[in-house]
Amino acid sequence: MYYFCTYFDKNYLPRGLALYYSLQEHCHEFTLWVLCMDHASFEILEKLALPMVNPISLEKFEQDDKLLLTAKQNRSKIEYYFTCTPSLPLFILNNWPEVGLITYLDADLFFFASPLPLFDEFGKKSIAIIGHRFPPHLQGRERYGIYNVGWLSFRRDDNGLDCLKWWRHQCIEWCYDREEDGRFADQKYLDDWPSRFKDVAILEHKGANLAPWNLCNYNLRSLNWNEVMVDEEPLIFFHFHGLKKIRDWLYNPSWGEYGINTSNVLRRTIYSPYLRSLSYANRQILAIDCIDLDYNVRIGMEDQRRRLSLLKRKALQIIALGLFVRDLFARKLIFFINE
Repeated sequence: MYYFCTYFDKNYLPRGLALYYSLQEHCHEFTLWVLCMDHASFEILEKLALPMVNPISLEKFEQDDKLLLTAKQNRSKIEYYFTCTPSLPLFILNNWPEVGLITYLDADLFFFASPLPLFDEFGKKSIAIIGHRFPPHLQGRERYGIYNVGWLSFRRDDNGLDCLKWWRHQCIEWCYDREEDGRFADQKYLDDWPSRFKDVAILEHKGANLAPWNLCNYNLRSLNWNEVMVDEEPLIFFHFHGLKKIRDWLYNPSWGEYGINTSNVLRRTIYSPYLRSLSYANRQILAIDCIDLDYNVRIGMEDQRRRLSLLKRKALQIIALGLFVRDLFARKLIFFINE
C-alpha cells in the first residue's frame, strides 16, 4: 500500500483528478489524501466519492492550528498554499497511525508507469527528494531551488519527522513568492536537506519528475502508444508545470520558456494523454456540479450542451488548427481535438 497526499483548489481540481486517474491506472493499492483549499473542491470530491481518495476540508486542517492561521493573515493565497505544504504530510502522520511513509505530490503530476522503482530506490531511508536537474542553459534557475517540491517522501521515524517539523517551522516563519535572503517560497529550504538531515535519498531515476525545465537533458522515444523511454529508463511521471489553457482545444505548454525542441513523442505520447485526462475530469466535474471552471460561472447542463453545436465546434477546430500552424514556431502551442 502506498500513501500519497496533495492539495488543490477548484481551479486545479481537473489536474488533481487527472493525477488521481493516473495513479489509479498505474498504482492499484494506494490512498490519496487531498487537502481541499476551498469549499467547492471539497464538495465536488465528496460527491464524486472516488475510491482510495480521502478529502480533507480546509476547516478541519486548520482547526486549532494557531500558527498556521496566523501565517494565513500575512501572505497571499498562493503563498499560503505554499506555507501549507509541509503541514499536510505532518497532519496525515499525526492523524493516521497506520501510515509509515507518506509521499507528497504536486497536483500537476501525471503517472505513466508504476512508482515502484522509486520506492525501491528510496529503500529504507527516511526522506526522498528529486533535483530539478536543470540543463546548462537553465542553471541560473537553481536560485529558486536545487530540488523540486513535486515529489517528497517522509518516513515516520526521527529523521523524517524532524525534517517535516523543521520545514513547517521555516514556512510558517517565511514563505513568500519571491527570492529573499536565500529563500524562495517553500522550495529553497530543500537545498541543504542532504547535509542537514540523515538518510536523505536523492532519487536519480530519469523518468521521475520529467518536466519542461529538464527535458533538454534527455532523448525521448516511444516504445508503443503509451510507453515512453527517457534515455534508457521508462517515464514514471511527468510534471506538467506551466501548462496554460487558452481554449477548450488550445493550450500553451510554455515550451519556449525552456528552449525545448518539440517532438511527436512529447506531443502525442506525453501531452495528449494528459489533455485527454483533463478533458475527462472536466466532464466529470460538470456532471456532478454543473460548474464551468474555465469561466467561473454556473450554467445548466442543457445550456452547456447547446453552447456549441457540432457545426460550430468543427469550425472552431479548423480555426484552432490555423492558429496552431501559425504559432507553432513562435509560441509552440498545443492543438487538441477533444472528440
